Amino acid sequence: YYFEGGLRKVRPYYFDFRTYCKGRWVGHSLLHVFSTEFRAQPLAYYEAAVRAGRLHLNEEPVQDLSVVLKDNDFLRNTVHRHEPPVTADPVRLLAENEDVVVVDKPSSIPVHPCGRFRHNTVIFILGKEHQLKELHPLHRLDRLTSGVLMFAKTAAVSERIHEQVRDRQLEKEYVCRVEGEFPAEEVTCKEPILVVSYKVGVCRVDPRGKPCETVFQRLSYNGHSSVVRCRPLTGRTHQIRVHLQFLGHPILNDPIYNSIAWGPSRGRGGHIPKTDEELLRDLVAEHQAKQSLDVLDLCEGDLSPGLPDSTAPSSELGKDCLGELAASAQKMDGAVEAGPQDLDTVPLASGKATEIDVVDQETDPLCAECRLVRQDPLPQDLVMFLHALCYKGPGFEYFSPMPAWAQDDWQED
Repeated sequence: YYFEGGLRKVRPYYFDFRTYCKGRWVGHSLLHVFSTEFRAQPLAYYEAAVRAGRLHLNEEPVQDLSVVLKDNDFLRNTVHRHEPPVTADPVRLLAENEDVVVVDKPSSIPVHPCGRFRHNTVIFILGKEHQLKELHPLHRLDRLTSGVLMFAKTAAVSERIHEQVRDRQLEKEYVCRVEGEFPAEEVTCKEPILVVSYKVGVCRVDPRGKPCETVFQRLSYNGHSSVVRCRPLTGRTHQIRVHLQFLGHPILNDPIYNSIAWGPSRGRGGHIPKTDEELLRDLVAEHQAKQSLDVLDLCEGDLSPGLPDSTAPSSELGKDCLGELAASAQKMDGAVEAGPQDLDTVPLASGKATEIDVVDQETDPLCAECRLVRQDPLPQDLVMFLHALCYKGPGFEYFSPMPAWAQDDWQED
């Protein structure tokens, strides 16, 4: 890790994606599989990757994408990874004993590897900075949500607490800052929630959704926005955020549920004057324009060809250009064995390219991301005003401090 401008960053590195041949791939060529299931890159990229020795089948370099896959074939694809920056705020330990580790998770850091995040995750940071390994997350917080996060140290403890979750023995309490003057009396929302898209990670109130219930109580109002305590009695994805949107008081800086993409009323009362497809298209377009697709757990390569500019970064490269890049990439083929666990040392394949120094890992001639200029987010753009304040169950109760934005006298900029 290195720290810059209030951000925690990871230098670009090489990473091996490994997979066994899936049943539906058997009898199909690699060309077919890449063109139907791995569309993050144009086919020209994969052809160049073959020439650069980046693709291995059963640990032998792939010579031709027309090779037909068989059952149990093992595929290894070496890629150049760029992780988005996260806040430089530390992952603070709130408690630790022989059973659990409890931390105060900052906003913007995902709990475990997902999408473009690997080292910039709570799991990896705890391993690297606190020597805490093999932890079992007991519950999840959205990437932008901060606060109390619990891990079990053993599978047995994990199972015991998950049993308590199933028996509804655990209580969670959140605090958030929402738009407008929230009602002074306690409000209970029981609207069912439906997942609009698992891929984009968007939900909405819908009669066909799963039953859920959240209890809200206003704590303060500063003339523009309210601080609200939230007790979710069920555990649906984005439950608090969706229920607040439905009530007409979305979280002040929620990049998904307080977006104009939902229409003029921003989803109040479940009124969304567009189809799910139009909603997703507009949300993606908004975050693509802001270079903030990570908010939707997406990267450019996830976008379907129907979306504007969705393949621009990769498709700018013609085959001729990729051919030249493949030649220069071959010179580095010994340096692409970077260990996924350790960023300090980059092990090199024996006897080859040992003169390459770690700095050379940061740019890769085949990598489209290397040619993009991305503006760093401002640290305040990585904070959403939703915080897990308390987590309690039989025999335990853990609190995290109230965030600055939840103080009575806090004022918007």
